[in-house]
Amino acid sequence: MADDPLLVRARELWETLADAPVSFASLDGPAVVVSPTSALCPPSWAGLVVLGGAAIVTAPTESAAGVLRRALASVPTDSLTRPEKVQTVLPVSEVLGPATLAYLSGTDFRPGPVDGTAEGLDPGHPALPGLLRSAGPDDVAESGIEEITSPVFVVREGTEVVAAAGYRAWPAETAHVCVLTHPQWRGRHLARQAASAAVAHALTAGLLPQWRARPPASRRVAQSLGFRELGSQLSIRLDLEADLKVDADSVGGAHG
Repeated sequence: MADDPLLVRARELWETLADAPVSFASLDGPAVVVSPTSALCPPSWAGLVVLGGAAIVTAPTESAAGVLRRALASVPTDSLTRPEKVQTVLPVSEVLGPATLAYLSGTDFRPGPVDGTAEGLDPGHPALPGLLRSAGPDDVAESGIEEITSPVFVVREGTEVVAAAGYRAWPAETAHVCVLTHPQWRGRHLARQAASAAVAHALTAGLLPQWRARPPASRRVAQSLGFRELGSQLSIRLDLEADLKVDADSVGGAHG
């Protein structure tokens, strides 16, 4: 699997996002590096990414990296992005994810329904705010649709936009796909229709489509288009003060 071209490209992307010398090729468990500017996670957090049975981890500081190396050495690679497993060995105060990471090659692409077409618009088109209001801020933020750099591909019901998709240009020639559907129009394959147009646009541009998702419904849309799930991502905020307190209590107990 390590020679899979799709996996190779996906790993190159996340090694780039780590913003520090690190590789999934490590044979001694997860490769942990210090990278305050890592894009695997929010600033001051730790980021964990598993792809094809190997993992990389970024830490905000040297002390955090030391804690992560010691604790994660006992965690199986396939459990590194499972919060319930990581929280048993680390002082975690906050979690983002996990999110599934899926990728698509041109030969695997299965375009959406042929009985519908998606219209390409400028991301600032006045027809879009109605969809954003109907979906609500949480769904909009989850979708990432406001951050796209591509045209936005929309499906209409009459004059109303009820689904939209596009992608944000990421490093390593990657297209991070974003999709949003009106709550009242979900379950009708409109997300697939809009996303299919966005994915086709990305493939034509020679980009690697990436689908990062948490909700099962979103993952099903990706799978229907031919995306393959290659791994997952988790971000954690460490409470190192709590960890130090535990160490201090342990030392105190030993001398008591």
